[in-house]
Amino acid sequence: MNPKEDAQLVTIGDREVRLSHLDRVMYPSNGMTKAEVIDYVTRVSPALLHQLHNRPVTRIRFPEGLDGQRFFEKNMPAGSPEWVRRLTMHAAPGVPDEGKDVTFPFLDDLPSLVWAANQGALELHTPQWRVDRDGTVHNPDRLVIDLDPGAPAGLPECASAARLVADRLREDGLETVPVTSGSKGLQLYAPLPGTSTAMEVRAYARALAYELAGRHPEVLVALQRKDLRGGKVLLDWSQNHPAKTTITPPSRRGREQPAVAAPRDWDELGPALAQLSPAEVLRRLDDAGDLLR
Repeated sequence: MNPKEDAQLVTIGDREVRLSHLDRVMYPSNGMTKAEVIDYVTRVSPALLHQLHNRPVTRIRFPEGLDGQRFFEKNMPAGSPEWVRRLTMHAAPGVPDEGKDVTFPFLDDLPSLVWAANQGALELHTPQWRVDRDGTVHNPDRLVIDLDPGAPAGLPECASAARLVADRLREDGLETVPVTSGSKGLQLYAPLPGTSTAMEVRAYARALAYELAGRHPEVLVALQRKDLRGGKVLLDWSQNHPAKTTITPPSRRGREQPAVAAPRDWDELGPALAQLSPAEVLRRLDDAGDLLR
């Protein structure tokens, strides 16, 4: 079938968005279609847009669903609607010897979110810094510590490790929100005032991770070497490098069982902690609002 014959124009706000193959199964494990993916993105858009605002977006795309090809995409694809905000910039601002010029999209409104979802962009990843519309790049407004378990450790061990990290960050005046990643582990988000550069934040996160791994070597590790990680939780401080990105809550994951990167209450962090499904995230947003706000 000609793809254009399957396409339809939908008006969202003051934009016309072209949608296609809405009955395509994106998640074979439960039959979730592209139409359902777009419905989810639309319903979580207030929380998702709050996190995406002024951040360049790297997408992980599955144009044919999870059973087909997957690829990372930073640049705007050819044929993108002219109304999708974009900016050509250095991939790692403030680090002149790394990266290259990339034309990033910014998914700042619902039409742009739906356009990306129609392209099969199941995962949306963003850096810890923001960019104004005039191209001004700001210092990071958040610090992220990624807690990644090494088998047989799992999410319960990450929950215990998160409390150790949060207590240490609190000593420096930083309060954190735990976010189950939708994958194996969880992240801790700490708001920053924007007075430190990305490389300064990265250096702080690295020092913090090594300090905690030194204090608790039986449960924590700061080196990414696989031979050191068995049964322990890696404190991945590298997510604060200006060239790195993190899954954006409440973005879904492109995995066999659809789960979502979702903020959690500290009371939930215990032995029974589990990743959340899209339906669970929608219920939580209705009941408790956006915990990251």
